[in-house]
Amino acid sequence: MAADGGRKGGGGTGAGAGGRGGDGFLPPVVEAAWGLRERPTKGPKPGLTLDRIVGAAVAVASAEGLGAVSMGRVAKELGVSTMSLYRYVSAKDELYVLMQEAATGAPPELFPPGTPWREAVERWARGMREVYLRSPWLLRVPVSGPPATPNAVAWWEKALVALAGTGLDEGAKISVTLLVAGFVKSETLMTVELSEAMTATAGQGDGAGEALAHYGRTLRRLADPATYPAVARLLDSGVLDAPDEPDAEFRFGIARILDGVAALVEGRAS
Repeated sequence: MAADGGRKGGGGTGAGAGGRGGDGFLPPVVEAAWGLRERPTKGPKPGLTLDRIVGAAVAVASAEGLGAVSMGRVAKELGVSTMSLYRYVSAKDELYVLMQEAATGAPPELFPPGTPWREAVERWARGMREVYLRSPWLLRVPVSGPPATPNAVAWWEKALVALAGTGLDEGAKISVTLLVAGFVKSETLMTVELSEAMTATAGQGDGAGEALAHYGRTLRRLADPATYPAVARLLDSGVLDAPDEPDAEFRFGIARILDGVAALVEGRAS
């Protein structure tokens, strides 16, 4: 997604005819994302397009998870041969990049001009989190490199604009962007996986609250207070008796990160 790759390397966007960037040829998948790759002049299935292929793959991932996506499965959904897909996308990894681009979409108007940097960065982080929660399979897409596709670059742009009022140099802005993006992805993945685990282990009709209470009761039986005194104090405090608000951990984490960024901003200013 937005800044979910390394801070150095390829990903140039100033490509001309033939997909030639400033430092060399863009990968074919990036050419396709920017609309620079020519369509096949011949094809076994009239009406087959790259957009249809990506749309079918996204539909499979949304319904069954990223693991269900394969070239063969997408071809079956479209009613074409698997080989016909390779005229448009050369490998599943390339398809992942285009799926990510489609599902992420362009960033909305997350904050108006003049928004204080801290509020703007938090809104950006929340926007990323909403994308992940809408399409959880995005959390499992392997990182393929720094932002290079149109929507990924647009999200990166928003983050840098959010940090414009900090006075930080460009290198520090990139580092903050990567830190926040990494937190958002990690926290959202943990939230999704915990929710899936709770749902799987809860009894029929049990909600998250009952599943959490069951976990607490089980841990009390297993964790001897003499061996695990800190865990015993945690259980006795009652904090595990009821679930937190859905985004409580996100709010806590992003606030602590922004506290650190604020300290960096103040230190650089002094």
